Amino acid sequence: MKHEFPSTDASNIIYNPTFDELREFSKELEQNTEYSSPNYVSEIKSRSSSKTKNNVDDEFEGDDQKHISSALERVFTEPFVCIDRKMGRHPRLSFTCRLFVPKRYARIALSWATLLEPSDGSEPDLCTLHIPDWEETRIRIFPEDGVTYVLGSDYTGEAKKSFLRMFMYYAKKGDGLGLHAGSKQVCIYGKEGKIKEVGQIFMGLSATGKTTLTCHGFGLSGDENANLVQDDVCALFPDGLVAGSEGGGLYIKTIGLSREDQPEIYDATVCNNAILENVAVGESGIVDFHDGTLTDNGRASISRFDLPNAADEIDLEAAHQIFFITRNPLMPPVAKLTEEEAAAAFMLGESIETSAGDPTKAGEPIRVVGTNPFIIGCKGEEGNLFLKLIKKADVECYIINTGQVGTVNSKSVEIEHSISILREIARENIRWERDEKIGLSIPVEVPGMNIKEFYPPSYFENYEQILGDLKSERREYLLQFEKLDKKLTKTSLSL
Repeated sequence: MKHEFPSTDASNIIYNPTFDELREFSKELEQNTEYSSPNYVSEIKSRSSSKTKNNVDDEFEGDDQKHISSALERVFTEPFVCIDRKMGRHPRLSFTCRLFVPKRYARIALSWATLLEPSDGSEPDLCTLHIPDWEETRIRIFPEDGVTYVLGSDYTGEAKKSFLRMFMYYAKKGDGLGLHAGSKQVCIYGKEGKIKEVGQIFMGLSATGKTTLTCHGFGLSGDENANLVQDDVCALFPDGLVAGSEGGGLYIKTIGLSREDQPEIYDATVCNNAILENVAVGESGIVDFHDGTLTDNGRASISRFDLPNAADEIDLEAAHQIFFITRNPLMPPVAKLTEEEAAAAFMLGESIETSAGDPTKAGEPIRVVGTNPFIIGCKGEEGNLFLKLIKKADVECYIINTGQVGTVNSKSVEIEHSISILREIARENIRWERDEKIGLSIPVEVPGMNIKEFYPPSYFENYEQILGDLKSERREYLLQFEKLDKKLTKTSLSL
């Protein structure tokens, strides 16, 4: 299909307006907050996953061509904002991105542009036409052409993911693997008493703690520090390089946001640089991050420059540790994985559904390969590639439970527990033992917490039976993936 877009000097195109101009264009849609930042309420408040198709994995509907042609006609005749931004810095994975959005909905361009860096003037590699006021919702993706059509959704996350989805697709074509993951650089004293640098990656679905753990300073000071490198999407390469995508800001979830639990993120959100979306705002612009009346998927686009521990770089020179974030109550707060177990965990992608994905099923158990709902192409091949990459790059892998251990009788894993675990793993200060009941290597002790209080078999009368049933489910799930290395269906996670 031929995708023809207007030139940037067309009479109906407003090319690269300032942030102040973008805000002014959407003034009628704005709620002003106590922080002098804008809040916008969208009609659609999460991604429209069931209405998203790409022409690699899906058959398009018969009238898709008609809708796309009509959308392209419209961008030539009505006032549209056109914004160019840069995604990625590393020569292996860097793109000029162009977003078209109707002038009235310039607030989508404002939020999106906050997340990326200014373009260097290059011609666009990737393009998204985003028209919110369409008669029905259709998101159609042409990966090889680098083009996405977002029709009938006014949710900013669709614009954001339209480009990040392409970032991951082209990473795979360049011998890497795109990850729905955050990354951080930890400078810390190791067991030999010398400062060392540890690259950590956190893989998880939205709202499971990925951003919280990625942005947390770990309570370090002096020569030690823990700095955010990338929040949402990056790419792992065979030499251990982790290429980042977004150099401008973060698109964070705001429900329950507090200074106590997430001080760095909170302070960056309660300033005039933030752009809020679907956050509860009362009289006199008072913001309530705990009010989920509108949605539990309230969002904010915040600037990296407002985060005190954001690194200057968005790329990690080397990944040393990967953490799969789960909320499975059968799992301990952390378990260390073999390479094959890690690849199986990657394929299982066990988590809970969140309001960012399907609000009607929020809280229910879910499996998403790579905890990445944006994969294009064969999922089984992704698992094989993940195994190949972690072996080549010599990366350690772990499962970290950020929810609770047990169900009715349970023990919550608080943020301070997860931080203690991550900090001491970086120090190489944890002794591991293989546990026969759980079937994985778990900590014998963790400085800063009583790890024995979180032993899963203590919270279930029939733990081994329940875990056995889960392993059977896992095995059946893994067997469905064509081209997946069969040895990944025979690890301790599924046998």
